[in-house]
Parts: sequence; C-alpha cells; structure tokens
Amino acid sequence: MTNADWSAQLTARVADQMRTARKAAGLTVAEAADACASLGLPVPRTTITNLETGRRTSLDLAEFLVLAEVFGVPPISLLFPLGTSPSVAVLPNREASTWEAVAWFTGESPLAKSAPEGSARHTLDTFRSHSDAVAAALASTRAAKERRRKATITLDVGRRQSLLDAAASYEQLAFDDCRELGEFRTAMRQRGLVPPALPQDLAFIDEPDPEDDA
Repeated sequence: MTNADWSAQLTARVADQMRTARKAAGLTVAEAADACASLGLPVPRTTITNLETGRRTSLDLAEFLVLAEVFGVPPISLLFPLGTSPSVAVLPNREASTWEAVAWFTGESPLAKSAPEGSARHTLDTFRSHSDAVAAALASTRAAKERRRKATITLDVGRRQSLLDAAASYEQLAFDDCRELGEFRTAMRQRGLVPPALPQDLAFIDEPDPEDDA
C-alpha cells in the first residue's frame, strides 16, 4: 500500500465513522455545520458532504476535532472503529487489531519495562498514575465524610460508636491517600510537570501548610 492509498483509506474510514456518528446524534449536515460554527471553527456543509461521499480525500486536524465534539464522540473512536472492525491499517503497510491501534495511539501499549524517565511515554504514565491517585483519595475522603455524617445523625448509641470507629478508620485511610497524592504532585512539580487541577473536595491538598510558612 502506498502512502497515498493509506491516507485516502484513513480519511474514508474516518468519514464513514463521522457519518454514522452524525446520524446517531440526530443531526443533519446543515445542523452539524452550524454547530461547528458555534464552536468557533466554521466547517461548510459542502465539506461535510464531500467527506461523507468520498469526494474529499483529506481532513484537516482542526475540523476533525471540532466535528468529533459536535457529534458527541471521542475523537479516537472516529479514527479506529472499535467493536465494528477487527483490524485497521495504522500506518502504510502496518495492520494491527483495532484495540492494539487504540492502545498505540493513546500510549497504552504494554511495555516490557518502564519507559525511560523524561520520555513522552513516561510522562503519560505519570499522569495516568496521578489520575489513579486522585480517584483513590477522592473515594476514601468521601467515604470518611459519609461515615462521619451517619454517626452524627443516628439515635442508636451503640450504632453511633460503631459508626464513629468506622469513620476513624476511613479518615485514616483518607489521610494516607491524600498525603500520598500531595507527595506525588510535589514530585511532579519537581520534574517540571504541571499537575491537573484537583476536584473541589481535594483542593486542600495544594494549600500551603501553616507550619511550613512558620
């Protein structure tokens, strides 16, 4: 397969997914074009029609992203038809299962060993680990608050003590999770990385420690 053949087939595959996504979203071509314009990037109706009919064999990256947003689908689902096609040509003369193609594109392909520190893959893995740490801290913090809330409203004295004991255990777990998340974020900053904003429930983790200020 030549580069030109692969490029045209890639565009045709994306255009086919776009047509399916547009119809699933219940949008006409005109409505899709109007929605693109409202997002700040006008995509003429003729462009969308020419893509869907195969008269256009290339797609601008900005148009691709805006159309994915308009259709309400993850952009990667337009590139790789997961669930409907067993394999795709990810590059000229390189065929892979659709799931492997998705993992390659998102940087989630299994590695025999950890990615070198400072590499693009290492940065991706760091942010994924940070996301896991945020989820753990958020879950334990909310669970601790819920146990404490139940303990304060129960009228059963015996049950109250049981709930207070459970709340204390969850609060210790939440404390440990939040401390580890804070240390993780500090380590990221020391590497020159900018951690994502925290959910409101965990915003306190980034607040300065009064003892440090003293």
